[in-house]
Amino acid sequence: MNRPDAGATSATRPTTASRDTVFDRPREAADFAFGEEVVSVFDDMVNRSVPFYGEIQRMLAELARDWAQPGTNVYDLGCATGNTLIGLDPSLAPNIGFVGIDDSDQMLAMCGSKLRGAGVTREVSLERADLGKGVTIRNASVVVLCLTLQFIRPIYREQLIRSIHAQLNDGGCLLIVEKILCDDPLLNRTYIRYYYDYKRRMRYSEMEIAQKREALENVLVPYSLPENTRLLRDSGFREVESFFRWYNFSGIIAVK
Repeated sequence: MNRPDAGATSATRPTTASRDTVFDRPREAADFAFGEEVVSVFDDMVNRSVPFYGEIQRMLAELARDWAQPGTNVYDLGCATGNTLIGLDPSLAPNIGFVGIDDSDQMLAMCGSKLRGAGVTREVSLERADLGKGVTIRNASVVVLCLTLQFIRPIYREQLIRSIHAQLNDGGCLLIVEKILCDDPLLNRTYIRYYYDYKRRMRYSEMEIAQKREALENVLVPYSLPENTRLLRDSGFREVESFFRWYNFSGIIAVK
């Protein structure tokens, strides 16, 4: 197993995931960033912010089990703290390698720490890269973009998806989980309202909801489900289907 914090040696290494309080006090407006403050609470943040997050991770592992081929690699693009890779590990043959890519040193450091703590012993490589500038994929049967594509500037998304398709092994699949828009404005507003109701049930305050929404406004740019489907088909994927939907969240599998 490669040293799982490779490429992140300069990062601070938080050891525990604390409760998300990033936006629970007034703060100056600034774009959302995956720095040390967010990394230290990321697992609580994502579990309380993404409906059915645990079930989504289980579904990703289930799908990857059927498409990952022995002797190939599984890529997690935007691997964050490693939740997806850790969830995949028990389901896949030990001769399948993992490659996690993220553009945050702090995320990669936490990911490496968590993989070691989870006892992952397969070949693992963690790499720092800006996905908006392209990515190199080698011998991949499965590529995962879990809540990642939405953070790639729209001008670069088609290039990224076409690059993934070109480098993915024949018969391989791309698994995407995204926050999405509705084409109908009324439904879109309704689903967003349901989502904020969900966040209130997760004990986020009105201040936290409002400040995070403002911080994400210029950073997270969702597409509609038809837009994502069209992007995947236009990039060459022969089969594109949804595998999960909760109001304004969706999971998509695209098969080469």
